Amino acid sequence: MTFPAFPPRIALILFMLLLGAAPAARAQKYRTAAGVRLGAGNYGLTLQQKIFEKTTLEGLGLVGNREVSAALLAERHFGILGPSLNYYLGAGGHVGNHKDDGAFGGVDVIVGLEYKLPITRLVLSADFKPSVEFGSSDWAHFPTAISVRYILVKEKKTGFLNNVFGGDKDKKKSRSREKSGTRRGLFDF
Repeated sequence: MTFPAFPPRIALILFMLLLGAAPAARAQKYRTAAGVRLGAGNYGLTLQQKIFEKTTLEGLGLVGNREVSAALLAERHFGILGPSLNYYLGAGGHVGNHKDDGAFGGVDVIVGLEYKLPITRLVLSADFKPSVEFGSSDWAHFPTAISVRYILVKEKKTGFLNNVFGGDKDKKKSRSREKSGTRRGLFDF
């Protein structure tokens, strides 16, 4: 089974267009997501964990025709029109084993576009991940791929209407009143 390649030129053009359109918005709607990654000549698993406000670590386990590899990438996300659509830039490294050449390692960069589908726990992404390898006869790769991830841990909601009817602020106030031991009257606010 082969999957069509995502042309690197299209990925670069999309990246350049989106780079200029990035507002200063929160970049993601999830903390942890896992799924599958499908590219030309390889496929595998992906796990993405949010570590800072706009930064994730992504682990990839990939299997190709003649090789197996694992990569760890740090990615910075930038929101486009809110947190559902964003692009990301990142870098990291990989190690693997090639059937003909044996063990290898390398350095990766990644540029991608990510979309969180509304009302679902699914995230779709397309990326371009060029790499340089050491210890392999193929010294450079320019793969593109698509990923489908399922959100395992959602981002804590901090939206406009979340605290309209009290929420966490009232809970904190009532706990502090209980600890202080002061009694409140009916009309004390």
